[in-house]
This record gives sequence, structure tokens and C-alpha cells, in this order.
Amino acid sequence: MPLNDGYVYREQLGTRARGQSALEYLAGRYQHSSEQEWRERFSRGEVLLDGVIARGEERLRAGQHLHWHRPPWEEEDVPLRYERVHEDAELLAVIKPSGLPTVPAGGFLNNTLLHLVRQRYPGAIPMHRLGRATSGLVLFARTQAVASLLSRSWREHAVEKRYRALAIGQAERDCYDISAPIGLVPHPRLGSVHGASESGKPSRSTARVLERRPGQTLFEVDIHTGRAEQIRIHLSFIGHPLVGDPLYGVGGLPRAENPGLPGDGGYLLHAESLSFDHPRSGARMMLHAPPPLELREKKGPVA
Repeated sequence: MPLNDGYVYREQLGTRARGQSALEYLAGRYQHSSEQEWRERFSRGEVLLDGVIARGEERLRAGQHLHWHRPPWEEEDVPLRYERVHEDAELLAVIKPSGLPTVPAGGFLNNTLLHLVRQRYPGAIPMHRLGRATSGLVLFARTQAVASLLSRSWREHAVEKRYRALAIGQAERDCYDISAPIGLVPHPRLGSVHGASESGKPSRSTARVLERRPGQTLFEVDIHTGRAEQIRIHLSFIGHPLVGDPLYGVGGLPRAENPGLPGDGGYLLHAESLSFDHPRSGARMMLHAPPPLELREKKGPVA
């Protein structure tokens, strides 16, 4: 597979960086790489501080600009495809397969839905994102003006989003209104990830049982807020983590032993429908992405 073009990670430093060396700061803040790996990047001239190649020992000040010029790399194989479900002069809606990142992050730059879409629709702007392992609908605005209108609809909770998820255990109730706040919680490898936290941001989901299976429950979930990993966190908070989820355990927190990373797959979660007013015509749009076979009702007997 060919290398991508590389990428420049840009950051304007805040007060937390003040007084640290450039090496200390990067190694402490971005723990996906070891201190030795960061030291080697400095030695290769990949890190710039205010436009000048940094050596690592520079003492940082708030307001400075720190850039890492990541050289081209070979990206992990992912499913490089999507399906269009709606297209007009203002909007594009597509179905993302599980395994394809929505936007560049981590080790992905070209192998993303955004890169694929912009090859055909150069100005497309994603209005939301799905986790890498999550399949289903992603909505794009085709102009900045339309993106602004849609963003207002999102802020005013005028966009209805419905998902399907397969969770561990048989639910005792038919419907759950979940309002656990979501914020950063400790993670042994990353320092912190999103999870259920009393000090987090207000979050709300409604989960309804579609089907009970032996040791599992198929849920239909409406999210009324758009927090990171909201469905995974909320279902695990009520005692029903997603089947195969390597990160979240009961309680909406990372698993006690060997928790995975947010981008790790293995679970089944699908963005099934979006409903909103068209930003130009005002007509109500109702978009649907058929769920994968594993998330369709079987209607068989439950053991």
C-alpha cells in the first residue's frame, strides 16, 4: 500500500505547558508514543516551536505554537467504500461501513470516510462523526452556509438520531431514560477517556428493547445529546455494555483489567436513522440505513 502525504499536527500551547521542556510536554501529553520515540522525532527535526526546529529542551510558554511534522506513513487497511442514500445541492448522506474512520485521527489520514467523500465532493463538511467500529448514516453539508444552518439545528436538538446496539444481558425493563453525565475519566494507557462522570457534561439517551436474546438485548437508542461514545457509555452505565466492547464495562467506565482503546472494534453499533428539516426547503427529511444482519430482529424464542 502506498504511503500517504504525512501530516502536520498543530497546537497552540495553553498554561499547562508553561515551564515544561518541549520533550517533557509532548511525552506527557501524547502517551501513545514513548519518551524515546519523541526524542527521536526531535533529533530528526520533525518538531517545530514557533516555526523553528526544536531540540526538546526548550522551556515552553503559553501561546507558543508547537508543530509535529509527521512523515508519510502506511495506513492500516480498512474498507474503502461507502453507499450514498441522499444527494442534492446542499446535502449528502452516506452509509459508513464498520471499520472505516469518519475523519482523520491517530494512524488514519487518507483511509477515512472524509477523504473518500471529498474525492468526489471536494467541499463536503461532516456534520457529525461515528466511531470507527460504528456503521450507518453520516450527514455532510456541501457548503459552509448549509453547515452553519445544520449546526444550529443540532444545537437546538432539532435533529433526531436513532441507533441500534447489541448489549450483554437481558434487560429487565422495556425502556430506559439514561441521563448519566459524560466527561473524562482515567485510562491506564491514554491517561483519560470519556466515561460516566458526575463532573461531566449533561447527556441523555433513551434506550428501548427491540428483542431479548439468550444473554443479550437488542436495543433501539435515541440520543438527545451528542457526547463522545455516548451510547457505549450509557448502555454500560445501566449494566448492559455492548457485546464485544473492549473498552467499557458495567458502570460506564473503562474495564478494570486491560481496557481497550476508544477506536478498537468488536462491538455492534449502527446509526440507523436521521430526521431533520432540510436547511433550504424546510421539508422534513427522514433518512434510513438498513441495519446489518446481526442487528435485525430474529423474533425467535428467548431462552
